[in-house]
Amino acid sequence: MSKLVVLSLGNGDLNNGFPAVTAELWEVSNPYPMKFTGSLPAAPDIPELYRAWQLLYCALYSRRGWSTRLEIEQADVTNVSEVDFNDLCLRLSDRINTWLNSESFRNINEQLRTRLNSSEEIRFIIETNDKQLRRLPWHLWNFFEDYSKAEVALSTSEYQRVEKSSLKKPRAIVRILAILGNNQGIDIGKDRDLLEQLSEQAEIEFLVEPQPELLNDTLWQEWDILFFAGHSSSRENGVIQLNQTDSLTLGQLRFALKKAIERGLKLAIFNSCDGLGLAQELADMHIPQVIVMREPVPDAIAHEFLKHFLVAFSGGQSLYTSVREARERLQKLERNFPCATWLPAICQNPAEVPTTWKEWCSAKERDSATSTAERQQRQIVPSRKRFSTLLVASAVITALVMGGRWLGILQPVELQAYDQLLRLRSDEAQDQRLLVVTITESDFQLSEQQQRKGSISDLALIRLLEKLERYKPRAIGLDIYRDFPADSNQGNLTSRLEKSDRFFAICKVSMPKLNHPGIAPPPEISAERQGFSDFVQDSDGVLRRHLIAMHPDATSPCTTPYALSTRLVFRYLEDEGMVAKYTPQKELQLGKVIFKRLRSRMGGYQQVDDWGYQILLNYRRSYHSALEVAEKVTLKDVLAGKVQPDKVKDRIILIGVTAESSGDRFVTPYSTEQ
Repeated sequence: MSKLVVLSLGNGDLNNGFPAVTAELWEVSNPYPMKFTGSLPAAPDIPELYRAWQLLYCALYSRRGWSTRLEIEQADVTNVSEVDFNDLCLRLSDRINTWLNSESFRNINEQLRTRLNSSEEIRFIIETNDKQLRRLPWHLWNFFEDYSKAEVALSTSEYQRVEKSSLKKPRAIVRILAILGNNQGIDIGKDRDLLEQLSEQAEIEFLVEPQPELLNDTLWQEWDILFFAGHSSSRENGVIQLNQTDSLTLGQLRFALKKAIERGLKLAIFNSCDGLGLAQELADMHIPQVIVMREPVPDAIAHEFLKHFLVAFSGGQSLYTSVREARERLQKLERNFPCATWLPAICQNPAEVPTTWKEWCSAKERDSATSTAERQQRQIVPSRKRFSTLLVASAVITALVMGGRWLGILQPVELQAYDQLLRLRSDEAQDQRLLVVTITESDFQLSEQQQRKGSISDLALIRLLEKLERYKPRAIGLDIYRDFPADSNQGNLTSRLEKSDRFFAICKVSMPKLNHPGIAPPPEISAERQGFSDFVQDSDGVLRRHLIAMHPDATSPCTTPYALSTRLVFRYLEDEGMVAKYTPQKELQLGKVIFKRLRSRMGGYQQVDDWGYQILLNYRRSYHSALEVAEKVTLKDVLAGKVQPDKVKDRIILIGVTAESSGDRFVTPYSTEQ
């Protein structure tokens, strides 16, 4: 099972430090990440060490006369000792580890090590726009020594997923566009030989020293991999040399590259020198993944890396494990080519889920279709009359089923099937982001409740809020109607309700058609901290839909546009840096998640009343009971100080009545089990 770590370095630089570093740990089985925070101190000597390493590295290339895929400028260093170079490599490695083992970063380091397993595949993304940080050989961090299946990738701070073209046709093999550019002084014929070994698994089109116009036109087709070998550099924005006279920045191919990405381009490989600038330009176009060499690369390293990467990746390994394996196999060359393992780098768009070679093609579908056709050819063809009869019968049955479904005749059956599927789901752990404070029959006998008005007295409420807010919850939701002002004898309650930015209260929208006048919110609660309690039931009385938002009538005593649950979620996610917004299609988006609005005809529903903004409820099944989705404590326990602070801190607190004499009861898909 693979895991994803996104280390965001935020604002800052190596000269001044990084005050707000976050690490998110994503697991396949959980749609929500764990998040850890820390900081990194200033380290102005690291860029100085790296620049010195870079100068000695280029000087070694010049002295040995290696054939590299970059025209190296005259180095500032004339005398270079391999002993000095090796010593500088060790100093840079030690300094990077000292920096990442600093006390202010320890929380992130320890939290990750506690939750990660060395046997798991780990995609580790460094999220930063700082060019100096992107240059660093992050794989030298001893974390990657301890986790042999982890590989590091680079990402910009802003990214998004490109909507893929719906016109893309399924293919049986991977399509590769291979550009063999200016080969002056280097051997890129070997690159071609290595790619041609994939001829049975891929359709490869080679463009040898192409003219810019031909490359531009070819990019507008559908490709899975874009490959380039030749001279390149990142001195400006990233330049590739197509031939001995024509050089291009990727910005000059922007429209063609964006169309290629839209049509399914998943990976770009630049088996050329100094490719981080090229990767930066492609990141701005939101390509899923790029593999580049961070510094000048000799032919021997370029060929060896490409050989092992293609074998591993086309053989079924993930891109990350393939790159790590191919990179580490370069170590055998380091006697003659120091720091060969430092060169390959992945640049990742975190909004795209990495896929494998086998997932890129549809060989199984092709083989299945071929074998089916062969069987059909061997079968006896039925007579024309029999075939016509079968065709008519099939059309009639299909029309009856589709017509019945359109009219809603099959809706009850489909909804019952949906309920059954929910009940078959595996148990989930309790949601640690919630705490439910219940008011039971025995809580009504508390001294604080003796003079209650409604389901919770003013005295009980003020004492409850004092206890809870002391432990800093993110949001508190009162699921009890209070359409009256607080008792004047409880002046502190009035002030607390008016000023709190985390307390939310409920109200009910008027429904003239149902002759319901509605219920007003507490007068002390501002409009942005009010949420309606209204919900929608299906015709069989079961709650399967959730009403997120609506437009109440202006004459209603409750005019808030959002449900109480929605308000609480918005407040909770504010601390995660997520702000609710609407897409151009008028759909609610929180972070990367878009909540698809339920329409009149969708799924099992036909002609359902889709007023307001509705979504299907995603019930959480926990310990064989839908009633145990979150931890519960009683009002008495909270007032008595029996609730631990960590049960409250950073959680959403829901306060409501569960007493049989007062609580509401509704039917859910789990009701038959209860």
